[in-house]
Amino acid sequence: MSPAAGLHEEPLLPRYGRKSLAEVLPAALAALGVPTEPGAGGPSEVVLPPVRALALLLIDGLGADLLRRFAEDAPFLAGLPDAGPLTAGFPSSTSISLVSLGTGTPPGAHGVVGISFRTGDELLDSLRWTTHGTADNVDRREEHPPEEVQSLPTAFERATAAGVAVTVVSQRQFRGSGLTRAALRGGRFRGTFALGDLAAEVVTAVERPGRQLCYGYHSELDGLGHLYGPGSLPWRMQLAQVDRLAARIAEDLPSGALLAITGDHGMVEVDRRFDFDRHTDLRRGVLLLGGDPRARHVYTRAGAEADVLAIWREVLGDSAWVLPRAEAVARNWFGPVAERTTERIGDIVVATRGTAAVTRSEAEPVISGMPGQHGSLTPAEQLVPLLLSGPS
Repeated sequence: MSPAAGLHEEPLLPRYGRKSLAEVLPAALAALGVPTEPGAGGPSEVVLPPVRALALLLIDGLGADLLRRFAEDAPFLAGLPDAGPLTAGFPSSTSISLVSLGTGTPPGAHGVVGISFRTGDELLDSLRWTTHGTADNVDRREEHPPEEVQSLPTAFERATAAGVAVTVVSQRQFRGSGLTRAALRGGRFRGTFALGDLAAEVVTAVERPGRQLCYGYHSELDGLGHLYGPGSLPWRMQLAQVDRLAARIAEDLPSGALLAITGDHGMVEVDRRFDFDRHTDLRRGVLLLGGDPRARHVYTRAGAEADVLAIWREVLGDSAWVLPRAEAVARNWFGPVAERTTERIGDIVVATRGTAAVTRSEAEPVISGMPGQHGSLTPAEQLVPLLLSGPS
């Protein structure tokens, strides 16, 4: 296939406003009797039954394709009715997906458009809320308050204002983090150490009287997918543990409560790397490189955009979709884009295909060497389930 041919193949576009992660919590609020604002586009195809209490369990890295392929390792999850699959949104990576989920809006609206993206003259790491590419890991929450970087109200704030009790159950180290404040503010935070207290806190939350909304988060499936590859033996064993976790929560749900289970992205295994830090042509004319290996924001030097676009298309060929910002926005990769978000998007946006990745061996040595990656617009990365257990 020629380099130009790949540019004409269409990616899987996120179904913003209809059936994406951004529609899940608005549907949950509606199920709890809270009027919600409609999302981008419409009408939403995500509808949940009326309930008194709802638990939403997000399994990081649980892609619909992976669950289908390894159903024997997760018989409980694979046997549940699926109100999806949903699209994660672009880029299909954790911080972007969590903010889309938490605000009920697509990335173009909430403004967290990459694992790292431009804020002023630097790149903000949206997972750690530090300056990207530096070794000191200095916290940037004071310079870049999460409530200003992501200023839209969250679904949890709307629920709390409407009289619904909200509980956020996640790892203890995420309490008050930049990403937690940006995506999940508005709920009572309960920190966890392991699977046992995660399950216990979720069940305890929905057992309380009155309308209850509980969000639970599990990260280790994604971590093992990165380290060993999705579908590897460690990954499959972790999937079996996640399956038991979900089954136990479902077993202990009180009457009138619903358990919904989703993921923030899928994952692919990469074996073809374009190393930006060692590729002279890819660096030419580039001021900053944000994003992650499967979804890159390329910020160019003044007057260099056209040359950089041509070079990246030539080098990556049919291994990526490479678009100028205006075209990526026009094709709805990010959903409707707010004015404050525009400059955060790269002058050139890159979504890799197949088993390719644009890595940074010097600036991002850990993630660059990992076999499991995600972030792009392929079905394996975009599609996530929305599994339901409880009242129908």
